[in-house]
Amino acid sequence: MRQLTDVKDYIITAIILLLAITLMVNRHEGGLQNLRKVSITVLSYLEQPLSNFRIYRQAISTNTYLHRQNILLQDELNRLRSVEEQNRVLRDLLNLREESDLPLIPVRVVAKDLVSINSSITVNAGTDDGVKIGMPVINSDGLIGQVIIVAKDYSQVLPYSNSMFRVSAQIEENRAYGIVSWPARSNRELLLRFIPETVQVEPGQYVYTSGYSNQFPAGIPVGEVTEIESGAGIETQTIYLEAFADLSTIAEAFIIEFEPDTTIQNLNEAQEELF
Repeated sequence: MRQLTDVKDYIITAIILLLAITLMVNRHEGGLQNLRKVSITVLSYLEQPLSNFRIYRQAISTNTYLHRQNILLQDELNRLRSVEEQNRVLRDLLNLREESDLPLIPVRVVAKDLVSINSSITVNAGTDDGVKIGMPVINSDGLIGQVIIVAKDYSQVLPYSNSMFRVSAQIEENRAYGIVSWPARSNRELLLRFIPETVQVEPGQYVYTSGYSNQFPAGIPVGEVTEIESGAGIETQTIYLEAFADLSTIAEAFIIEFEPDTTIQNLNEAQEELF
């Protein structure tokens, strides 16, 4: 019976305390509302810099991710452009092989030295492939050079950007012909000499091999006229060309299976002996 009385006392005490708290809260509700407002205001001021810091960190993370993605996309774009350019070159070479009347030996450039005056190019075809000294080397753009050394599986080419290179060439429109050499000013610049002053030459005209030297077949594109200088005290003019073929970018080419006409060669040798 005593235990029940103790429990009743606890229950009554709890009810009285609950009522007291309720009355106190209701009585000071305005004060509590003000306290809540102050608390919210203070928290908002504290939250703002923290929120800005989170936004800043998120922006840095996003920027780093986008920068990384941009690098990857640029790399992919460059790779696709390189593949596209390689496909274009191969298509042009295939078209050249199909349209050429002369037999062609496909080669790949394995080494290049275009820095020194005695520049050279090495290709992966030699005597086993039918390559012989003196054969011209071309690509789909035009003349590259001439084979000067032949091994079993490789050959060395004398490119047009070599001080020793010479080729007989003619201007397409007027058929005036002269000798093309390299003036050693830039890799793609060539010099056409011995064109008479009476022959009208203009920038933009094309120059092709003439075939008169018996070293190159006629009709190989050489370059485009860029500048004409009148010869001082002589009756010929100096003509500068821009070569069609870019030696710095070539990776594939053809060797023309062309050999000098022995009859013409014998006549030239006989003439040299006479004079």
